[in-house]
Formats: sequence, structure tokens, C-alpha cells
Amino acid sequence: MDQPAPHSPLSQASALPCGSIEVLPRTAAAIADFRSLLAPGTRIYIAHVHGTPVDDMVKTATRLRGEGFAVMPHIPARSIGGPEDLQLLLTRYRQEADVREALLLGGGATSPAGRFTSCRDMLETGLFEALGFERLHVAGHPEGNRDIDPDGSTGEADRALFWKQDYARRTGIAMAIITQFAFEPTCFITWSERIAALGITLPVHVGLAGPTKLQTLIKYAIACGVGPSLKVLQKRALDVRRLLTPFEPTELAGALTAYKQANPESLISAVHLFPLGGIDPAARWMSAHPTA
Repeated sequence: MDQPAPHSPLSQASALPCGSIEVLPRTAAAIADFRSLLAPGTRIYIAHVHGTPVDDMVKTATRLRGEGFAVMPHIPARSIGGPEDLQLLLTRYRQEADVREALLLGGGATSPAGRFTSCRDMLETGLFEALGFERLHVAGHPEGNRDIDPDGSTGEADRALFWKQDYARRTGIAMAIITQFAFEPTCFITWSERIAALGITLPVHVGLAGPTKLQTLIKYAIACGVGPSLKVLQKRALDVRRLLTPFEPTELAGALTAYKQANPESLISAVHLFPLGGIDPAARWMSAHPTA
């Protein structure tokens, strides 16, 4: 089971730890010391934009581990040439940065760099367990994903989750699901209840958009393929007073916490923040809300 965020005042049974955030290597380079922004032990995902040099990813991971954070780099299947390239990358993370965690993604590259097209392709190499990785996260899509299920169903996505869950059981590697961000609690709640009813038991880390201007948030949401919950933002944009007020995920986080307190058996177990408006405001929000 995932550990509570540092200094969490609520019990693990009722709290949603807000304990992870993500950065780009170029964003991280602009921060003198993350210890001035984030609580010790915060999990920091290192986002991989297609074309980012491996050296920049590993350098960022090494630096953040040195500052005392749990580091989880993105490993995008479609950007990796094959087993040899994956082995080299994972070996560098382990030896140079003592990284023991990774977020596995299919990746957004239009054409695969090699034979990998999915997380399963990478997991089937056996490299993660062989090289001592202890925790792997995988993506969840509460509003669906047309790249995975072009027909609008959830069949392929559901089968992929079952396969990954079985992989975690077989290898003993801890695993959780990190979701795309959305803007209404029922989106996350309905999806998590549905996959639980199917037999999925992996913890779900709910992705929330960090504080940012509403116009910026709508732009990101459209680019990332956010589904029906985008209507919540569009409705807000019609209110001139709210349009001028920066968006914060406080109300959404509070609704999810209330649900978790009423349903402690829920798969929803933590909050992950996407710092779409910048690291500083996202870190300030996390500091003020160690639990959602």
C-alpha cells in the first residue's frame, strides 16, 4: 500500500496524500534547490518530451535523488529503440542516480523508434525486475483513450490493466495507476469503481491540474485530449469573474477526499499534481494541502 505524504494529519484510511508532482528537465534546471519548495520524500516524476536527450533526464534524476526526493522518470515505449536501448537507459538510472521507480507510458511519438509500442513490450523484456526496480506506475484514462480503443470502448485499456496487475503479482514489484487529469470528481469516481468491479486492485493516483490561468488550462486540456469533464472549465470561462481568477484544484480535491472518507475501500489513494501553471504555484498549493 502507498505511504502517506509526509506530515499528513489524517489517517491513511481517510486521507488522500498529495505527494507527487512532475517536472521537465529544463524546468528543473531553473530551480536552485527543490528542498526549498517541496516536502522531503515527495515523489517527483521527470516528464519525457519526445526528443529530450537521455543525458538531461539522467542528470535531472541524479540531482533530485541527491536532494532527497523519490524520483520517477517517464519511460516512453515508442521513444526507445529496443531491449538494448532500454537496458542501457535503466542501467544508467540505477547506477548514476539510484533510481528505483519509473512511470511506464506508450509515449506520444508518431512513429515508434523501434519494436516497442506499449508498456507491455517493455515489461516483457524482464529488465525492470532484473535491474532492481521496486515500483512502477502505469497510466489510467478515466475519460477513455482513442489511441488505445479507437472505437470508444474500454476493452483494450481494461485488458492492459489486467496484464500489468498480473505482472506486478508475478514479480513482486509495487504498482499503481496514475490518471490523466480531469475536472470533475464523478469522472474519477465512476472509473475507479468500474475497474474495481472488474477485479482491478491497483491503487489509483488521481491526476489534478495545478494552479494556473483558466485560459492556459483549457489550452492544455484540449491538447491532452481531456474528455467530457472539459465542460466544467468551459462553463467556468463563461463567468467573467471566475475567468479572471486563477484555477486551483482545491474544490475537486476536497470532493475526492470526501468520497474517500465515505468509501475507504476505494482504489483512489493519492493525488498527483500536474504543474501546468509552473512549479512554484503548484508547490505552494501542495504545501498548503499535504492531503487533498
